[in-house]
Amino acid sequence: MPDPIPYFDGHNDVLLRLFLDKSGKGIEQFVDGGAPGHIDLPRARQGHFIGGLFATFSPPAPNTGSTSPNGTGERPLPPQLSNAEAWASISGEAALFFRAIEASQGALTQCRSVAEIRAANGRGSIAAVLHMEGADAIDPDLYLLDVLYAAGLRSLGPVWSRQNGFGTGVPFSFPGTPDIGPGLTEDGKRLIAACNAKRILIDLSHLNEAGFWDVAKLSNSPLIATHSNVHAISPTPRNLTDKQLAAIRESNGFVGLNFATSFLREDGQMRADTGLEWMVRHLDALIERLGEDNVGLGSDFDGATVPTAIGSIAGVPALFEALRAHGYNEPLLRKIGSENWLAALTRVWGE
Repeated sequence: MPDPIPYFDGHNDVLLRLFLDKSGKGIEQFVDGGAPGHIDLPRARQGHFIGGLFATFSPPAPNTGSTSPNGTGERPLPPQLSNAEAWASISGEAALFFRAIEASQGALTQCRSVAEIRAANGRGSIAAVLHMEGADAIDPDLYLLDVLYAAGLRSLGPVWSRQNGFGTGVPFSFPGTPDIGPGLTEDGKRLIAACNAKRILIDLSHLNEAGFWDVAKLSNSPLIATHSNVHAISPTPRNLTDKQLAAIRESNGFVGLNFATSFLREDGQMRADTGLEWMVRHLDALIERLGEDNVGLGSDFDGATVPTAIGSIAGVPALFEALRAHGYNEPLLRKIGSENWLAALTRVWGE
């Protein structure tokens, strides 16, 4: 029996789920088990989860836009949020991040560097890196960026799938292209420079194509999409074109495979009965385009419908079994599981 594959994840939305939970039991269930979503600590251990980027995110107001794709058709962008509207959820989710770490009594550790991730794993603790999906809460003067960096923010996506003061995201439409809307605003260009100066990872996953090329031109950091797939297989605007993937490879960047079924399937359907062969197909294509050292996982757990064969974070080993049966050897599985992610973070964070 092969040894378990340690697994680092580029994106989850468990903090949003905890923020929206009104039962009063969210943190307790996350730590002790029985959480209604994809992630709690007991299932994380079953999945051999060693750490990941934990996203804060400002959801759109009710009935103003979709937070996820669902089949074919046009899906308009939700309206822009004010800084104050966005901060209401970001602050709550960040607080829950720290509360969950405290309640875990050492089972979950906040990390700001790869050295801290390795140290946490060495004592059997899961590493948690604070991430922001969409910088809607950040002011044009970037004061809040300094505050969040001091609080441990080490990864940031300038936009989610809507417009903000920094740029424009892609819609949840299918089929579609990421080539929609203008590039980064002047404030967005200053945000990229500030992230470079602080060595904050810049996540390109929701950014439109014009914004992507602005980042490619301006940034001195590897190009990284924490949770995106291959547009040539599943033509949703959320996936990366071959030209974008070529630029990521040239920068020695990285892509994390998104488990959301509508970003896997060629028909764009959000169906839980989607087979693991779609995930294998995207990983094959990512490795072909990026090489074996620049590909990993970015599940989107608690933010998407994932294949039933995985079901939750406890089911991630099923993907590695499918890859093993497909012919992936153990060194490559370990690269995809966690080694590539830690190497990419080392390149970004400058360790």
